Amino acid sequence: MPRWLGLDYGHKRIGVAVGDTAGAVVSPVAVIPAEPSAGALARIADLAEQYHAAGIVVGWPLNMDDSEGPQAKACRAAAARLATACGLDVRLWDERLSSFQADTTLAGKLTRRKRKARQDAVAAAVMLEDFLARGGPDLAPRPSDPSD
Repeated sequence: MPRWLGLDYGHKRIGVAVGDTAGAVVSPVAVIPAEPSAGALARIADLAEQYHAAGIVVGWPLNMDDSEGPQAKACRAAAARLATACGLDVRLWDERLSSFQADTTLAGKLTRRKRKARQDAVAAAVMLEDFLARGGPDLAPRPSDPSD
């Protein structure tokens, strides 16, 4: 049962979660700075090795009409750089509303500061759980696939 890392890419932070294809457990594991990008790529590669990940899924914030906006294009480009840097199977997964779900999950449980610090990793876990539950490794595009 291969493990996958899930990433919620942002301009400032990247949330990281880990889960397996059996879908038994998905856990938020870290929030790392997005800059410098070389440092972020190295940290992600280290986490993939630490968790023996077979692949990495990057949250892809498509517009509600399924088109790629600027942030979705940036995530696709980051995923392509990550695939080159780590040599793992890297996929994209629609992450619309994962941050909203993370906020809902954390509401009333933490102070605002602590909630903000955890939100990106929880959003990554929400997205990864959806990816694994829906057969993402077989359905999700690679960043090099042409966009629709």
